[in-house]
Amino acid sequence: MGQTIVEKILNQAGGTKDLSAGDIVNARVSCLMTNDAVGELLIQALDELGAKPWDKDRIAVILDHYIPATTENAARTHKLLRDFSKKYGLHMFDQQGVCHQLMLENSVLPGDVVIGTDSHTCTYGGIGAFATGVGSTDGAAAMATGELWLKIPETIKIELKGRLPDHVHPKDIILKVVGDLGADGATYKALQFSGEGAASISTEGRFTICNMAIEAGGKTGVFEPDAVTEDYLKDRKEKGTFFKSDPDAVYCEQITVHLDQLGPHIACPWSVDNVVAVEKIAGTHIDQAFLGSCTNGRIEDLRIAAGVLKGKKIHPEVRFLVTPASRHIYQQAMAEGLLETFLSAGAIICNPGCSACFGGQGMLWEGEVCIGSHNRNFRARMGHRDSKVYLASPETVAVSALAGNIEDPRKGA
Repeated sequence: MGQTIVEKILNQAGGTKDLSAGDIVNARVSCLMTNDAVGELLIQALDELGAKPWDKDRIAVILDHYIPATTENAARTHKLLRDFSKKYGLHMFDQQGVCHQLMLENSVLPGDVVIGTDSHTCTYGGIGAFATGVGSTDGAAAMATGELWLKIPETIKIELKGRLPDHVHPKDIILKVVGDLGADGATYKALQFSGEGAASISTEGRFTICNMAIEAGGKTGVFEPDAVTEDYLKDRKEKGTFFKSDPDAVYCEQITVHLDQLGPHIACPWSVDNVVAVEKIAGTHIDQAFLGSCTNGRIEDLRIAAGVLKGKKIHPEVRFLVTPASRHIYQQAMAEGLLETFLSAGAIICNPGCSACFGGQGMLWEGEVCIGSHNRNFRARMGHRDSKVYLASPETVAVSALAGNIEDPRKGA
């Protein structure tokens, strides 16, 4: 019986060969990440274990959720994490961007097993790693030992056919999938994105898709590494291990998405699986637009939005926050003139980090409406419990910022 890519990665990490979905593996961790959202809890758990970090070269501590420090408590947490990192010589990324983008730029390779104390760690599956978020206690155990017990998840195979039409993006794919599966439709399962359509999706688009696997309850999301992955890694010394699922691998479910038939989608308040075609709610008034986050704050996303805004002005009643996902992306956007385009259009450029996605910037008041390129629209996540957040692709966000209401990006095309 063949194996899925996830089964192969976890068997390698456990030093085994024949374990399959449902089996427990004691997996060696390639690298571990924590951030300022839960890092203090992890340190407390590590202290309770009476342990210290197992390998300073395989652990990253990242300040990204509350940066620059927005409260005294955030400043205290940052000081604690800086001191902890300095004490043990850990890799410290201090206010340089979103944790997941920084890990992809600096650490993660295909075939790795990556543990992060953040639910969107599954992003790294875009290059064929097994990556998953855990709580602070499991994070402390992994930090202390370099290993973690994992149940090998069953895999849902999502076959992508055809190519995306104009004005439709990878974000629309994952919104469609999450909407169809539901918020718990893939609980503790891996979402494997395959098929001839997968080859047409950029690495950045794959990160977007895998990032939101957790929104359907998934343990991880993953693409099989291919020529697109090779190109992404061309400047890296190490290339990792390119695993692929066997032709006779066993899946618990198979779903087909016809990309050429897909249109722009949007997640409505207050659940990520409350997904509709964008034309069904076009005309909804917005007060704020947000481009950024670990889902859609990459250079490809900024280029798309800047292309929409070039030579135009954001609606006078809309606040448009633009947050590059990392310092490197910020510099690249500056070199390409994208930041000038945003500023000329009337946008606000924020420092790299989680920004409005986590409520660190751009908080909403009662009754206000935001459309954003991020991954969650839970009640009160971005401010007042009676504010509303819609999730969409960077292009849909940008055209809506111009119109002053939710707009179909195909309109007028």
